[in-house]
Amino acid sequence: MDSNTIVILLLDLALIAILARAAGALARRFGQPAVIGEVVMGILLGPTVLHGVVAETLFPGQVRGYLIAFANVGIALFMFVTGLEFRRGDGHAPRRAAIGIGLGSIVLPFAMGTSLGAWWDTATPDATPLGAHLFMGLALSVTAFPVLARILDDRGMTRQPLGRLALAGAAFCDLLAWVLLAGVLALGAGGHQPWRLLWLLPYVAVMAACTVLLRRLVQRRAGRLNPVVALAGLLASAASTEWMGLHFVLGAFLFGIVLSGLRGPAGERALKPVRESAEGLGLGLLMPVYFVVAGWQVDLSVLRATQLVQLLVLLAIAVVGKVAGTMVAARVSGLRPREAAILGALMNTRGLTELIVLTAGRQAGLLNDSSYSLLVAMAVLTTLSTGPILNRLQGRPKRAGSASDDTTRESRLQQV
Repeated sequence: MDSNTIVILLLDLALIAILARAAGALARRFGQPAVIGEVVMGILLGPTVLHGVVAETLFPGQVRGYLIAFANVGIALFMFVTGLEFRRGDGHAPRRAAIGIGLGSIVLPFAMGTSLGAWWDTATPDATPLGAHLFMGLALSVTAFPVLARILDDRGMTRQPLGRLALAGAAFCDLLAWVLLAGVLALGAGGHQPWRLLWLLPYVAVMAACTVLLRRLVQRRAGRLNPVVALAGLLASAASTEWMGLHFVLGAFLFGIVLSGLRGPAGERALKPVRESAEGLGLGLLMPVYFVVAGWQVDLSVLRATQLVQLLVLLAIAVVGKVAGTMVAARVSGLRPREAAILGALMNTRGLTELIVLTAGRQAGLLNDSSYSLLVAMAVLTTLSTGPILNRLQGRPKRAGSASDDTTRESRLQQV
């Protein structure tokens, strides 16, 4: 890398950080999660506007490879933090209802999306038809657990029974989605040697052993864990799943889940500096780079009438599948229609998790450029709709509700 490339790269990183911050703040002004503003920012810096002139000027070819590398590290750190926060969604909520809602929110859209994939040619020639069809089902089944958690926090619902139930259901849905992604990539992705999947069982065994070893290490060191050790383990885990052909995001997520097993005061003390290090570097700097890199692949300016019809079909199937599947499961669990509708709107949030899944599918050849652009647009639009729908169903966000109302909802939801 010559001096001129270093200068351009550093200036690009500074520019992306500032633009992402501004875009996130603007999104919050309109009642949307900051990530939506950052995603839209990435799309606007791609070929959608002025046929890519902006992107070519700001991000010339000699720095793009380095930005892609930074973006991949950012995704790994984000998925690691998501794994760390995973247990946040499995406590204080009725487990049977949460599992039912998680299943309902993924089974129906997965079936509808797979059927759509069988009718709609979405993949590159290198992908297997079955893998491409199943990936379309997965793409319509995702719920963004981190974005949903932020929405609940902004609306003061995190400690409410309905909010906790949504978090638990979304956590279970997220776990199923990553398991399905591993299976779909194994079935449909080309370019990997199938025998490498034989290493999956030893990998799982090593992860289980890491859980035990880390617990003992933290106990012996009185709640101290060097963040460098944790981040090195994250990178090694991510590299392992990438080598097996299952994508590095799965390894990063699973290692986060391993560390989330460090419970109790000692575990919390150990994880705090690890979480802060990962969030500061990943979410603060590198994830905005990912939004720009993802935006390079999205070209909405070439959409014609046929593609717009496809987008409307995508939106209809995505929304109906998610909302209907969630509502049916919620009603079976004993919730009222309005509460079931609120859960349906929440589980329809796709956001960043969807974007990561779509990127993995595109890299594996399970999505062509046109399908990728349409699915990114679907993810943005469905996430944008969450806030207005919730406002319609339950009014504007309130930071604190009536204690008597919360007690009544608590007692009734605990019976689910």
